[in-house]
Amino acid sequence: MANTYHQIYIQVVFAVKYRNAVIEESWKSKLLGVIGNLINENGGKTIIVNGVEDHLHCLLAIKPSISISELMKNVKAKSSKYINDNQLTKSKFSWQVGYGVFSYSQSQINSVYKYIENQKEHHKKQNFNDEFLNFLNKFNVDYDEKFIFENLI
Repeated sequence: MANTYHQIYIQVVFAVKYRNAVIEESWKSKLLGVIGNLINENGGKTIIVNGVEDHLHCLLAIKPSISISELMKNVKAKSSKYINDNQLTKSKFSWQVGYGVFSYSQSQINSVYKYIENQKEHHKKQNFNDEFLNFLNKFNVDYDEKFIFENLI
């Protein structure tokens, strides 16, 4: 048995391609379940997945051996396939290419959980672009705003 101990919590934020508001309430909860299962199947441990019409937030725990980029590649590809196979949108569905990933300590998990749980209320006051830029600023991430809006969100 390996002597590797870890406590790694991350929040991943990703958007629908072109930030189109196509995630509908009628099938959103099923999609959130699919994404939660995909995270678990790829070695993560889903804590909560939620979002609104144009983007999602996932709070999860991961092991040091898990590649976040491989995890997200699989989650986004397979959840897109699920949406397209079930013809849940009028046109072909895709996620935006990039994503944001932010790490947290155990003491922050409850507040991050509540933040993700209350996405619908939160976005009555703030749009996704402002929310994402606030995350980047809060975590002191260097970024090119033009690149962010053209490629990530």
